Amino acid sequence: MINKIVSSPAEAVANIFDGAMIMIGGFGEAGSPIELIHALIDQGAKNLTVISNNTGSGHVGIASLIEHRRVAKMICSFPRTLNSTVFPELYNKGEVDLELVPQGTLAERIRAGGAGIPAFYTPSSVNTSLANGKELRDFDGITYVMEYGLKADFSLVKCEAADRYGNLIYNKTARNFGPVMCTAADQTLVQAKRIVELGDIDPECVVTPGIFVKKVVEVTNPSDESKLVAEERSYPWK
Repeated sequence: MINKIVSSPAEAVANIFDGAMIMIGGFGEAGSPIELIHALIDQGAKNLTVISNNTGSGHVGIASLIEHRRVAKMICSFPRTLNSTVFPELYNKGEVDLELVPQGTLAERIRAGGAGIPAFYTPSSVNTSLANGKELRDFDGITYVMEYGLKADFSLVKCEAADRYGNLIYNKTARNFGPVMCTAADQTLVQAKRIVELGDIDPECVVTPGIFVKKVVEVTNPSDESKLVAEERSYPWK
């Protein structure tokens, strides 16, 4: 019997190893798997490469993972946003590396990795420092830069509902990078607000089929990142 449900976020992230490449869903707080990230901090894996849209806010979630010196490199589009102070400080000290990727290119690199496409061409970043050292080619008089697909050892994703097979649906824009990250990782670890019975999700509405999911944990009352940042909370909780 297929049953991908595990009992806790700690169990979900237990097998993440030092030096792993990890994709983490979320667009700001929307779709950010806070409980899985915090469980990863408790688990202790270090020297991680994290692929995400941004570097987190305040002292929770991704920002806390970075603050605990678990991240060796960030691959992201927005390393500095309104409430991101941890990454800029550590980056300026030379304690964490950065690969900056335009947001559309980041999404396509992840999608390509999941689809088995090794590389593709895009006009984004042409004539900027982000194209330095990369292959350039002209098509129909337009210059394109070659970008490689991205794959990861693990992805951490948040969804609205899942069944025990690992079929997922998302809550509106909280979907963001989740579906493509599920396809591009060797193991996808998911926190779901609701675990539902088989058949409760209309097959026509499934966004991520269970074949792409390794583990699912139910988190019925997920943390609100903006509220935690506004309250100046930090993880581990003080």
